[in-house]
Amino acid sequence: MTKISDYRGHTARENVERALEKAKSVEEYNALLSLTEVRALERADMVDRGEITGRLAGVPFVVKDNFLAFGAPTTAASKMLANFNAPLQATAVEKLEAEGAICIGKANLDAFAHGGSTENSAYGPTKNAYDTARVAGGSSGGSAVITALDVVPFALGTDTGGSIRQPASFNGVVGVKPTYGSVSRYGVVAMASSTDTIGCFATTAADAQLVMEVMAGRDDKDMTTLHEDFYGAEQVKPGQKIGLIKQFMGEGTDQEVREKILAYAEKLRAAGHAVEEVDLPIVKHTLAMYYIIVPAEISSNLARYDGIRYGYRAEGVRTLTELYGRSRDEGFVTENKRRIMIGSYVLSSGFFDAYYQQAQKARTLLIREYDELFETYDALIGPTAPTPAFGIGENTNDPIKMYLADIMTVPPSLAGLPAISVPAGVSQSGLPIGVQIIGPMKSDARLLALADSQEEK
Repeated sequence: MTKISDYRGHTARENVERALEKAKSVEEYNALLSLTEVRALERADMVDRGEITGRLAGVPFVVKDNFLAFGAPTTAASKMLANFNAPLQATAVEKLEAEGAICIGKANLDAFAHGGSTENSAYGPTKNAYDTARVAGGSSGGSAVITALDVVPFALGTDTGGSIRQPASFNGVVGVKPTYGSVSRYGVVAMASSTDTIGCFATTAADAQLVMEVMAGRDDKDMTTLHEDFYGAEQVKPGQKIGLIKQFMGEGTDQEVREKILAYAEKLRAAGHAVEEVDLPIVKHTLAMYYIIVPAEISSNLARYDGIRYGYRAEGVRTLTELYGRSRDEGFVTENKRRIMIGSYVLSSGFFDAYYQQAQKARTLLIREYDELFETYDALIGPTAPTPAFGIGENTNDPIKMYLADIMTVPPSLAGLPAISVPAGVSQSGLPIGVQIIGPMKSDARLLALADSQEEK
Protein backbone atom coordinates (compact mmCIF):
# COMPACT_ATOMS: atom_id res chain seq x y z
CA MET A 1 0.00 0.00 0.00
CA THR A 2 1.05 3.59 -0.63
CA LYS A 3 2.94 5.57 2.02
CA ILE A 4 2.98 9.33 2.59
CA SER A 5 6.47 9.56 1.09
CA ASP A 6 5.18 8.07 -2.18
CA TYR A 7 3.15 11.24 -2.80
CA ARG A 8 6.13 13.58 -2.75
CA GLY A 9 7.29 12.98 -6.32
CA HIS A 10 4.05 14.28 -7.85
CA THR A 11 2.16 17.55 -7.97
CA ALA A 12 -0.58 18.07 -5.41
CA ARG A 13 -3.20 18.20 -8.18
CA GLU A 14 -1.99 14.85 -9.50
CA ASN A 15 -2.20 13.36 -6.01
CA VAL A 16 -5.70 14.68 -5.39
CA GLU A 17 -7.06 13.78 -8.82
CA ARG A 18 -5.70 10.25 -8.45
CA ALA A 19 -7.25 9.90 -4.99
CA LEU A 20 -10.62 11.23 -6.16
CA GLU A 21 -10.62 8.90 -9.14
CA LYS A 22 -9.80 5.92 -6.92
CA ALA A 23 -12.49 6.95 -4.43
CA LYS A 24 -15.12 7.00 -7.18
CA SER A 25 -13.98 3.57 -8.39
CA VAL A 26 -14.65 1.93 -5.00
CA GLU A 27 -18.12 3.33 -4.32
CA GLU A 28 -19.48 -0.21 -3.89
CA TYR A 29 -17.80 -0.34 -0.45
CA ASN A 30 -19.88 2.64 0.77
CA ALA A 31 -16.83 3.90 2.65
CA LEU A 32 -17.36 7.58 1.81
CA LEU A 33 -20.47 9.64 2.40
CA SER A 34 -19.29 12.65 0.40
CA LEU A 35 -16.35 14.05 -1.54
CA THR A 36 -14.88 17.53 -1.02
CA GLU A 37 -13.72 17.62 -4.63
CA VAL A 38 -14.00 21.34 -5.43
CA ARG A 39 -12.24 22.49 -2.25
CA ALA A 40 -9.62 19.74 -2.49
CA LEU A 41 -8.59 20.73 -6.03
CA GLU A 42 -8.47 24.40 -5.07
CA ARG A 43 -6.13 23.61 -2.18
CA ALA A 44 -4.03 21.35 -4.41
CA ASP A 45 -3.45 24.23 -6.81
CA MET A 46 -2.47 26.45 -3.87
CA VAL A 47 0.12 23.86 -2.82
CA ASP A 48 1.49 23.66 -6.34
CA ARG A 49 1.79 27.46 -6.48
CA GLY A 50 3.76 27.42 -3.22
CA GLU A 51 1.04 29.22 -1.26
CA ILE A 52 0.69 26.28 1.15
CA THR A 53 3.71 24.34 2.42
CA GLY A 54 4.43 21.85 5.17
CA ARG A 55 5.36 18.29 6.05
CA LEU A 56 2.19 16.93 4.42
CA ALA A 57 2.00 19.30 1.44
CA GLY A 58 -0.09 17.76 -1.33
CA VAL A 59 -0.95 14.56 0.56
CA PRO A 60 -4.65 13.61 0.35
CA PHE A 61 -6.55 12.28 3.35
CA VAL A 62 -10.09 11.49 4.51
CA VAL A 63 -11.90 12.41 7.73
CA LYS A 64 -14.57 10.45 9.55
CA ASP A 65 -17.83 12.31 9.06
CA ASN A 66 -18.14 13.32 12.70
CA PHE A 67 -15.30 15.83 12.21
CA LEU A 68 -16.43 19.32 11.31
CA ALA A 69 -14.77 20.04 7.99
CA PHE A 70 -15.46 22.35 5.06
CA GLY A 71 -16.40 21.25 1.57
CA ALA A 72 -19.22 18.81 2.36
CA PRO A 73 -21.94 18.34 5.02
CA THR A 74 -21.00 16.92 8.43
CA THR A 75 -23.68 14.32 9.09
CA ALA A 76 -22.17 11.96 11.71
CA ALA A 77 -23.88 9.36 9.44
CA SER A 78 -27.19 10.36 11.00
CA LYS A 79 -30.46 11.67 9.63
CA MET A 80 -30.36 14.04 12.59
CA LEU A 81 -27.52 16.04 10.94
CA ALA A 82 -28.33 15.50 7.27
CA ASN A 83 -27.16 18.53 5.24
CA PHE A 84 -25.52 20.19 8.26
CA ASN A 85 -22.72 22.41 6.94
CA ALA A 86 -20.06 23.08 9.53
CA PRO A 87 -19.44 26.74 10.48
CA LEU A 88 -15.86 25.86 11.51
CA GLN A 89 -13.32 23.07 11.23
CA ALA A 90 -12.09 20.66 13.87
CA THR A 91 -8.72 21.59 15.37
CA ALA A 92 -7.22 18.31 14.11
CA VAL A 93 -8.28 19.10 10.55
CA GLU A 94 -6.99 22.66 10.82
CA LYS A 95 -3.58 21.42 12.00
CA LEU A 96 -3.30 18.93 9.13
CA GLU A 97 -4.29 21.57 6.58
CA ALA A 98 -1.72 23.96 8.06
CA GLU A 99 0.89 21.34 7.12
CA GLY A 100 -0.46 21.14 3.56
CA ALA A 101 -2.60 17.97 3.78
CA ILE A 102 -5.71 17.97 1.56
CA CYS A 103 -9.04 16.50 2.69
CA ILE A 104 -10.82 14.77 -0.22
CA GLY A 105 -13.88 13.34 1.54
CA LYS A 106 -15.94 12.38 4.56
CA ALA A 107 -16.03 8.72 5.64
CA ASN A 108 -18.98 6.60 6.73
CA LEU A 109 -19.44 5.55 10.37
CA ASP A 110 -22.00 4.16 12.78
CA ALA A 111 -24.41 7.05 13.40
CA PHE A 112 -22.91 9.33 16.07
CA ALA A 113 -20.14 6.68 16.35
CA HIS A 114 -22.46 4.27 18.19
CA GLY A 115 -21.46 0.81 17.05
CA GLY A 116 -18.71 -1.63 16.19
CA SER A 117 -19.45 -2.53 12.58
CA THR A 118 -20.52 0.62 10.62
CA GLU A 119 -23.87 -1.09 10.10
CA ASN A 120 -25.66 1.54 12.19
CA SER A 121 -25.12 4.29 9.62
CA ALA A 122 -28.27 6.00 8.36
CA TYR A 123 -26.69 5.73 4.90
CA GLY A 124 -26.06 1.98 4.83
CA PRO A 125 -23.19 -0.24 5.98
CA THR A 126 -19.59 0.00 4.84
CA LYS A 127 -18.18 -3.23 3.42
CA ASN A 128 -14.89 -4.80 4.49
CA ALA A 129 -11.92 -4.05 2.25
CA TYR A 130 -11.02 -7.77 2.00
CA ASP A 131 -14.50 -9.33 1.79
CA THR A 132 -17.58 -7.31 0.84
CA ALA A 133 -19.85 -9.80 2.63
CA ARG A 134 -18.23 -8.84 5.94
CA VAL A 135 -18.33 -5.76 8.13
CA ALA A 136 -15.76 -2.99 8.08
CA GLY A 137 -15.71 -2.78 11.87
CA GLY A 138 -16.64 0.39 13.63
CA SER A 139 -17.44 2.93 14.32
CA SER A 140 -14.66 4.35 12.11
CA GLY A 141 -15.19 1.69 9.45
CA GLY A 142 -15.26 4.04 6.47
CA SER A 143 -11.89 5.59 7.33
CA ALA A 144 -10.31 2.14 7.82
CA VAL A 145 -11.62 0.79 4.51
CA ILE A 146 -10.66 3.85 2.47
CA THR A 147 -7.10 3.53 3.82
CA ALA A 148 -6.98 -0.24 3.22
CA LEU A 149 -8.21 0.26 -0.36
CA ASP A 150 -5.21 2.58 -0.93
CA VAL A 151 -7.34 5.60 -1.80
CA VAL A 152 -5.39 7.76 0.68
CA PRO A 153 -2.30 7.06 2.82
CA PHE A 154 -4.04 8.06 6.05
CA ALA A 155 -7.49 8.86 7.41
CA LEU A 156 -8.85 10.28 10.65
CA GLY A 157 -11.11 8.51 13.11
CA THR A 158 -12.36 8.71 16.66
CA ASP A 159 -11.85 5.98 19.24
CA THR A 160 -14.08 5.84 22.32
CA GLY A 161 -13.87 2.13 23.09
CA GLY A 162 -12.13 0.64 20.06
CA SER A 163 -13.58 2.52 17.12
CA ILE A 164 -10.20 2.96 15.42
CA ARG A 165 -8.37 -0.16 16.58
CA GLN A 166 -11.07 -2.73 15.79
CA PRO A 167 -11.71 -1.61 12.17
CA ALA A 168 -7.95 -1.29 11.71
CA SER A 169 -7.67 -4.96 12.70
CA PHE A 170 -10.54 -5.99 10.42
CA ASN A 171 -9.01 -4.21 7.42
CA GLY A 172 -5.29 -4.83 7.86
CA VAL A 173 -4.03 -1.30 8.55
CA VAL A 174 -2.40 0.55 11.45
CA GLY A 175 -4.84 2.23 13.85
CA VAL A 176 -3.83 4.61 16.65
CA LYS A 177 -5.77 5.50 19.79
CA PRO A 178 -3.55 8.00 21.62
CA THR A 179 -3.27 8.83 25.29
CA TYR A 180 -6.48 10.58 26.35
CA GLY A 181 -6.08 14.32 25.78
CA SER A 182 -3.24 14.08 23.25
CA VAL A 183 -5.33 15.55 20.41
CA SER A 184 -8.00 18.22 20.69
CA ARG A 185 -11.62 17.06 20.39
CA TYR A 186 -12.77 20.56 19.48
CA GLY A 187 -14.95 20.44 16.38
CA VAL A 188 -15.67 16.71 16.64
CA VAL A 189 -19.19 15.49 17.38
CA ALA A 190 -19.06 14.18 20.96
CA MET A 191 -19.89 10.62 21.93
CA ALA A 192 -18.57 9.98 25.47
CA SER A 193 -16.39 12.83 26.63
CA SER A 194 -14.30 10.93 29.19
CA THR A 195 -13.07 8.33 26.68
CA ASP A 196 -13.30 10.05 23.26
CA THR A 197 -9.92 10.32 21.53
CA ILE A 198 -8.83 11.51 18.08
CA GLY A 199 -6.52 9.20 16.14
CA CYS A 200 -5.70 7.95 12.69
CA PHE A 201 -5.39 5.05 10.30
CA ALA A 202 -2.26 4.66 8.18
CA THR A 203 -0.46 2.05 6.13
CA THR A 204 2.69 2.19 8.29
CA ALA A 205 3.53 2.99 11.90
CA ALA A 206 5.95 5.72 10.77
CA ASP A 207 3.21 7.49 8.81
CA ALA A 208 0.88 7.21 11.79
CA GLN A 209 3.57 8.79 13.98
CA LEU A 210 3.92 11.75 11.59
CA VAL A 211 0.16 12.35 11.43
CA MET A 212 -0.21 12.16 15.20
CA GLU A 213 2.71 14.55 15.71
CA VAL A 214 0.96 17.11 13.52
CA MET A 215 -2.42 16.80 15.28
CA ALA A 216 -1.29 16.57 18.89
CA GLY A 217 -0.74 19.32 21.40
CA ARG A 218 -2.44 21.85 23.62
CA ASP A 219 -5.62 23.54 22.37
CA ASP A 220 -7.23 26.35 24.36
CA LYS A 221 -10.60 25.30 22.93
CA ASP A 222 -10.37 21.88 24.62
CA MET A 223 -9.45 22.00 28.28
CA THR A 224 -8.75 18.24 28.37
CA THR A 225 -5.78 18.50 26.00
CA LEU A 226 -2.32 17.82 27.37
CA HIS A 227 0.33 20.52 27.33
CA GLU A 228 2.91 18.11 25.95
CA ASP A 229 3.17 17.43 22.23
CA PHE A 230 3.02 13.89 20.87
CA TYR A 231 6.77 13.43 21.36
CA GLY A 232 9.06 13.05 18.38
CA ALA A 233 9.69 9.71 16.72
CA GLU A 234 11.81 7.52 18.97
CA GLN A 235 14.29 4.77 18.32
CA VAL A 236 12.91 1.47 19.55
CA LYS A 237 14.09 0.74 23.07
CA PRO A 238 16.09 -2.52 23.06
CA GLY A 239 15.29 -5.41 25.36
CA GLN A 240 11.83 -4.30 26.39
CA LYS A 241 9.76 -6.35 28.80
CA ILE A 242 6.35 -7.03 27.26
CA GLY A 243 3.33 -8.67 28.85
CA LEU A 244 0.91 -10.90 26.92
CA ILE A 245 -2.50 -10.45 28.56
CA LYS A 246 -3.73 -13.91 29.60
CA GLN A 247 -7.42 -12.98 29.68
CA PHE A 248 -7.35 -12.05 25.96
CA MET A 249 -6.05 -15.46 24.86
CA GLY A 250 -8.79 -17.70 26.26
CA GLU A 251 -11.62 -19.74 24.78
CA GLY A 252 -13.52 -16.69 23.56
CA THR A 253 -10.73 -15.87 21.11
CA ASP A 254 -10.56 -17.66 17.76
CA GLN A 255 -7.75 -20.19 17.43
CA GLU A 256 -6.34 -18.45 14.34
CA VAL A 257 -6.27 -15.14 16.19
CA ARG A 258 -4.39 -16.71 19.12
CA GLU A 259 -1.88 -18.26 16.71
CA LYS A 260 -1.14 -14.92 15.03
CA ILE A 261 -0.69 -13.15 18.34
CA LEU A 262 1.67 -15.87 19.60
CA ALA A 263 3.61 -15.61 16.33
CA TYR A 264 3.92 -11.84 16.82
CA ALA A 265 5.16 -12.46 20.37
CA GLU A 266 7.84 -14.76 18.93
CA LYS A 267 8.92 -12.00 16.53
CA LEU A 268 9.33 -9.69 19.49
CA ARG A 269 11.41 -12.31 21.30
CA ALA A 270 13.56 -12.79 18.21
CA ALA A 271 14.18 -9.03 18.23
CA GLY A 272 15.56 -9.27 21.77
CA HIS A 273 12.48 -8.41 23.82
CA ALA A 274 11.23 -10.48 26.75
CA VAL A 275 7.58 -11.53 26.39
CA GLU A 276 5.73 -13.30 29.17
CA GLU A 277 2.12 -13.90 30.14
CA VAL A 278 0.55 -11.42 32.58
CA ASP A 279 -2.68 -11.36 34.55
CA LEU A 280 -5.24 -8.54 34.34
CA PRO A 281 -8.15 -10.06 36.28
CA ILE A 282 -10.45 -7.04 36.39
CA VAL A 283 -10.58 -6.93 32.59
CA LYS A 284 -13.53 -9.35 32.59
CA HIS A 285 -15.67 -6.58 34.13
CA THR A 286 -14.71 -3.78 31.74
CA LEU A 287 -17.55 -4.21 29.25
CA ALA A 288 -20.02 -3.86 32.12
CA MET A 289 -18.25 -0.67 33.23
CA TYR A 290 -18.11 0.70 29.70
CA TYR A 291 -21.78 0.12 28.89
CA ILE A 292 -22.80 1.99 32.02
CA ILE A 293 -20.37 4.93 31.84
CA VAL A 294 -20.45 5.56 28.10
CA PRO A 295 -24.26 5.48 27.61
CA ALA A 296 -24.58 7.86 30.56
CA GLU A 297 -22.33 10.35 28.79
CA ILE A 298 -24.06 9.71 25.46
CA SER A 299 -27.49 10.49 26.91
CA SER A 300 -26.14 13.82 28.12
CA ASN A 301 -24.27 14.70 24.90
CA LEU A 302 -27.23 13.87 22.65
CA ALA A 303 -29.73 15.90 24.68
CA ARG A 304 -28.95 18.95 22.50
CA TYR A 305 -30.55 17.34 19.44
CA ASP A 306 -34.14 18.35 20.06
CA GLY A 307 -35.43 19.63 16.71
CA ILE A 308 -35.19 23.26 17.82
CA ARG A 309 -31.71 24.72 17.51
CA TYR A 310 -30.31 22.72 14.59
CA GLY A 311 -30.50 19.26 13.11
CA TYR A 312 -33.50 17.21 12.01
CA ARG A 313 -36.94 18.63 12.79
CA ALA A 314 -40.11 16.57 12.50
CA GLU A 315 -42.92 17.92 10.33
CA GLY A 316 -46.64 18.27 11.14
CA VAL A 317 -46.30 18.44 14.92
CA ARG A 318 -48.78 20.32 17.11
CA THR A 319 -47.03 20.61 20.50
CA LEU A 320 -43.53 21.22 21.77
CA THR A 321 -43.50 17.81 23.45
CA GLU A 322 -44.46 16.15 20.19
CA LEU A 323 -41.75 18.09 18.35
CA TYR A 324 -39.09 16.87 20.77
CA GLY A 325 -40.31 13.28 20.73
CA ARG A 326 -40.83 12.84 17.01
CA SER A 327 -37.66 14.71 16.01
CA ARG A 328 -35.54 12.45 18.20
CA ASP A 329 -37.46 9.30 17.27
CA GLU A 330 -37.12 9.92 13.54
CA GLY A 331 -33.63 11.43 13.64
CA PHE A 332 -31.84 8.76 15.69
CA VAL A 333 -31.18 5.16 14.65
CA THR A 334 -32.05 2.23 16.92
CA GLU A 335 -28.60 2.00 18.51
CA ASN A 336 -28.64 5.71 19.37
CA LYS A 337 -31.97 5.24 21.16
CA ARG A 338 -30.76 2.13 22.97
CA ARG A 339 -27.75 3.96 24.40
CA ILE A 340 -29.77 7.04 25.33
CA MET A 341 -32.24 4.85 27.23
CA ILE A 342 -29.52 2.92 29.05
CA GLY A 343 -27.71 6.13 29.93
CA SER A 344 -30.83 7.86 31.19
CA TYR A 345 -31.64 4.82 33.32
CA VAL A 346 -28.24 4.55 35.04
CA LEU A 347 -28.24 8.29 35.78
CA SER A 348 -31.78 8.33 37.15
CA SER A 349 -32.66 8.80 40.78
CA GLY A 350 -32.30 5.54 42.66
CA PHE A 351 -29.93 3.96 40.15
CA PHE A 352 -27.07 6.47 39.98
CA ASP A 353 -25.40 5.05 43.09
CA ALA A 354 -26.14 1.43 42.19
CA TYR A 355 -24.80 1.56 38.64
CA TYR A 356 -22.96 4.68 37.49
CA GLN A 357 -21.05 5.36 40.69
CA GLN A 358 -20.08 1.71 41.10
CA ALA A 359 -18.85 1.57 37.50
CA GLN A 360 -16.64 4.62 38.08
CA LYS A 361 -15.17 3.00 41.21
CA ALA A 362 -14.43 -0.17 39.23
CA ARG A 363 -12.80 2.01 36.56
CA THR A 364 -10.38 3.29 39.20
CA LEU A 365 -9.48 -0.30 40.11
CA LEU A 366 -8.80 -1.04 36.42
CA ILE A 367 -6.44 1.94 36.20
CA ARG A 368 -4.60 0.69 39.29
CA GLU A 369 -4.16 -2.80 37.82
CA TYR A 370 -2.67 -1.29 34.67
CA ASP A 371 -0.38 0.94 36.73
CA GLU A 372 0.91 -2.07 38.65
CA LEU A 373 1.69 -3.95 35.43
CA PHE A 374 3.49 -0.94 33.96
CA GLU A 375 5.79 -0.83 36.97
CA THR A 376 7.31 -4.02 35.52
CA TYR A 377 6.41 -4.04 31.82
CA ASP A 378 7.13 -1.52 29.06
CA ALA A 379 4.11 -2.57 27.02
CA LEU A 380 1.29 -5.11 26.89
CA ILE A 381 0.04 -7.04 23.87
CA GLY A 382 -2.95 -9.13 22.91
CA PRO A 383 -5.46 -9.48 20.10
CA THR A 384 -7.25 -6.33 18.96
CA ALA A 385 -10.48 -8.31 18.49
CA PRO A 386 -11.41 -11.89 19.39
CA THR A 387 -12.27 -12.75 15.78
CA PRO A 388 -11.61 -11.51 12.25
CA ALA A 389 -14.38 -9.46 10.62
CA PHE A 390 -17.82 -11.06 10.99
CA GLY A 391 -20.54 -11.16 8.37
CA ILE A 392 -22.77 -8.20 7.58
CA GLY A 393 -26.03 -8.77 9.45
CA GLU A 394 -24.57 -11.53 11.62
CA ASN A 395 -24.79 -9.63 14.93
CA THR A 396 -27.30 -6.89 14.19
CA ASN A 397 -30.11 -8.56 16.14
CA ASP A 398 -27.94 -9.39 19.13
CA PRO A 399 -26.57 -6.20 20.78
CA ILE A 400 -24.69 -8.16 23.45
CA LYS A 401 -22.82 -10.21 20.85
CA MET A 402 -22.00 -6.99 18.99
CA TYR A 403 -20.70 -5.35 22.17
CA LEU A 404 -18.46 -8.37 22.87
CA ALA A 405 -16.44 -7.52 19.75
CA ASP A 406 -15.03 -4.58 21.78
CA ILE A 407 -14.01 -6.64 24.79
CA MET A 408 -10.27 -6.19 24.14
CA THR A 409 -10.28 -2.54 23.09
CA VAL A 410 -12.50 -1.13 25.86
CA PRO A 411 -10.05 -1.56 28.81
CA PRO A 412 -7.33 0.85 27.55
CA SER A 413 -10.05 3.40 26.68
CA LEU A 414 -11.46 3.37 30.21
CA ALA A 415 -7.94 3.85 31.58
CA GLY A 416 -7.01 6.63 29.11
CA LEU A 417 -4.03 4.65 27.82
CA PRO A 418 -2.44 4.75 24.37
CA ALA A 419 -3.11 1.63 22.29
CA ILE A 420 -2.45 0.79 18.67
CA SER A 421 -3.56 -2.00 16.38
CA VAL A 422 -1.07 -3.27 13.82
CA PRO A 423 -1.44 -6.08 11.28
CA ALA A 424 -0.41 -9.50 12.60
CA GLY A 425 -1.24 -11.56 9.50
CA VAL A 426 -4.31 -13.02 7.82
CA SER A 427 -6.56 -15.96 8.55
CA GLN A 428 -6.83 -19.00 6.29
CA SER A 429 -9.83 -17.35 4.68
CA GLY A 430 -7.76 -14.26 3.89
CA LEU A 431 -9.13 -11.93 6.58
CA PRO A 432 -6.75 -9.61 8.45
CA ILE A 433 -5.95 -10.12 12.12
CA GLY A 434 -4.55 -7.35 14.30
CA VAL A 435 -2.38 -7.28 17.39
CA GLN A 436 -2.99 -4.58 19.98
CA ILE A 437 -0.04 -2.92 21.72
CA ILE A 438 -0.85 -0.99 24.91
CA GLY A 439 1.42 1.26 26.92
CA PRO A 440 1.38 3.59 29.93
CA MET A 441 0.12 7.14 29.44
CA LYS A 442 2.25 9.30 27.11
CA SER A 443 4.18 6.30 25.73
CA ASP A 444 2.53 6.70 22.30
CA ALA A 445 5.68 7.34 20.31
CA ARG A 446 7.45 4.43 21.99
CA LEU A 447 4.62 2.07 21.03
CA LEU A 448 4.74 3.23 17.42
CA ALA A 449 8.52 2.82 17.34
CA LEU A 450 8.09 -0.76 18.59
CA ALA A 451 5.46 -1.44 15.94
CA ASP A 452 7.65 0.12 13.25
CA SER A 453 10.56 -2.13 14.23
CA GLN A 454 8.43 -5.21 13.52
CA GLU A 455 7.14 -4.10 10.11
CA GLU A 456 8.50 -5.67 6.96
CA LYS A 457 10.44 -2.96 5.14
